[in-house]
Amino acid sequence: MAIILVVDDEVGIRELLSEILIDEGYDVRLAEHATAARRVRGELRPDLVLLDIWMPDTDGISLLREWHAAGHLNMPVVMMSGHGTIDTAVEATRFGAFDFLEKPIALQKLLSTVHKALKHDNQSQRPPLTLEAFSRSTMTKEFRRRLEQAAAKTSLLLIKGATGGMAEICARTLQPPRAPWLDLSSLSSALTQDMLEKVSGGIIFVPDLAALGKMQQMNLAYAVDRLEKLNLRLIAATITPLAALAESGWDSKLLARLGEIWIALPSLAGHADELPEIASLLLSNFVERREVQLRRFSTGALNALRTLPWNNLPEAHWNELYALVRNLALTALDEEISADDVSRVIPQDEGSSRELASLLPLLDQPLREARDAFEKLYFEHHLRLEAGNMTRLAERSGLERTHLYRKLKQLDVRLGKRGDE
Repeated sequence: MAIILVVDDEVGIRELLSEILIDEGYDVRLAEHATAARRVRGELRPDLVLLDIWMPDTDGISLLREWHAAGHLNMPVVMMSGHGTIDTAVEATRFGAFDFLEKPIALQKLLSTVHKALKHDNQSQRPPLTLEAFSRSTMTKEFRRRLEQAAAKTSLLLIKGATGGMAEICARTLQPPRAPWLDLSSLSSALTQDMLEKVSGGIIFVPDLAALGKMQQMNLAYAVDRLEKLNLRLIAATITPLAALAESGWDSKLLARLGEIWIALPSLAGHADELPEIASLLLSNFVERREVQLRRFSTGALNALRTLPWNNLPEAHWNELYALVRNLALTALDEEISADDVSRVIPQDEGSSRELASLLPLLDQPLREARDAFEKLYFEHHLRLEAGNMTRLAERSGLERTHLYRKLKQLDVRLGKRGDE
């Protein structure tokens, strides 16, 4: 039985549509505004959404754009409005709406549209994830502005600091609606003029320069020479320095052209508070595209991601985050990914693994209790490192000795035989 979500702020319309659709054998769920629609859609994954345009909190077009940007249009959406215009219908279609119904909605028109929408294979039209979905992250919001600003002035842009899926999210951000897309790394034969003409006005994407073989490097050079003539934009990504590619035999003129205008993904270090939302969006995208089973992060898991040592990860930390989230989704045994799952997939030496394991239970405690427990672990750890030397412990912790003694007593930290130097 297909699940249909009806989103409309007018209770009379919700009830009328609900009665009609239930009589036709559909499972109908109702939402009076965008906030409720987000919640129902996240919990049930409806097969179809009937979405009103004019709503008090967030209008239907904005909600459609939000789902489109986040890669959440894994179901057909039919827009509804009593004040419909051609421009509105066109805009809705541009952001992935299946159809547009004008109020008052005729019974036969409603049922016909619902039938066609449910029959339609929407799998191929599921939009990709773009940086627009990360709008609440200051870091990615600023990076997106720089990316779009740079791309507006060039037909060839190099993205440093990520490859593969994370680089594709950046490149997809620059792809105009319904514009052609060509992944150059997927070609094993020679690129031709005819192939390029078929994607005119679109994006040529290279997910990782270092992974290209000799033939693909020749294809890249061929495409670079024809970008402006065929109205093409080429987005290439790398975590390998161009100098290293030159040493491996790449053409120096091609590398010089690739390195003319580039932009680097921002470091994750110092942005721990933004990581839970970024990770959740990545996970949601994997689920929506059916790359993984239905999964969600527990609060403890998100806190564990926040506390990972991103300063110590390799330069491709965005790749690390992308791969980590996907790994968690594929290997977690339960629908809810736990803090223990995060600990399991992070490679660590034996000592650091034990220390992280001792911290994981704190992530599910209220803040006050977690803070006290952490402080006790902190002082016990450094007391062992300093062999009980209180002078060095005071220097390391930045506390005055009298305050330090008071703090240790409060936390019930036992001093060894060497409580002083």
